[in-house]
Amino acid sequence: MNSELFKDMTYGMYVVSSCDENKRVGCIINTATQITSNDPLISISLNKENYTNKVIKKTKRLALMILSEDASKEVISTFGYQSSKEEEKFKEGEYEIKENLPILKKGICGYMIAEVNKVLDCGTHDLFLCLIKKAEKVSKSFPMSYAYYHEVLKGASPKKAPTFIEEKRESDKPVYQCIICGHIYDDSKEPIAFEKLPDSWVCPTCKVGKRMFKRIDET
Repeated sequence: MNSELFKDMTYGMYVVSSCDENKRVGCIINTATQITSNDPLISISLNKENYTNKVIKKTKRLALMILSEDASKEVISTFGYQSSKEEEKFKEGEYEIKENLPILKKGICGYMIAEVNKVLDCGTHDLFLCLIKKAEKVSKSFPMSYAYYHEVLKGASPKKAPTFIEEKRESDKPVYQCIICGHIYDDSKEPIAFEKLPDSWVCPTCKVGKRMFKRIDET
């Protein structure tokens, strides 16, 4: 099976959020699909290891925000590569509460408020079927696609993403991988060898330091 074909499928970029008592949680997903138009139903996919998954299963409520192309890299880094169990992702002044759910003020085209109708076990991921209760467009900005994230922002797929594909090596030069977000630093494709990067260098995707990279050897 040629897994490279999956890269030709189209996806969007979204932040899904929920709230358990006073704990605001959220993460980035790229698999959200409209199922019906009357009594609108959508489906979203969430890795079972995501803390946001556990909160949504408990509360049965969520907000889905459509990221725009002007979303900051900080938003992508925070919601894509940090855990809501350990970090407070919704910073003061950067979000508002709608229907008791946290909604980002910037970097989104709009948001939907939904109630979970059904949860399907799909192995590593759960598929949530959600009934939309409210939908608001807040910006005319162009929605961010997964292709834009990869090709323009040079973002990497997190290991927990359903679209994660391990990169194949074509050189015997060292390759290093971020243990947080999976970003690859390939010496054969970069102007500076990883070992010669300054100690102040950080991962371009999730902003962690060099110490969070490990060398991977697939030759």
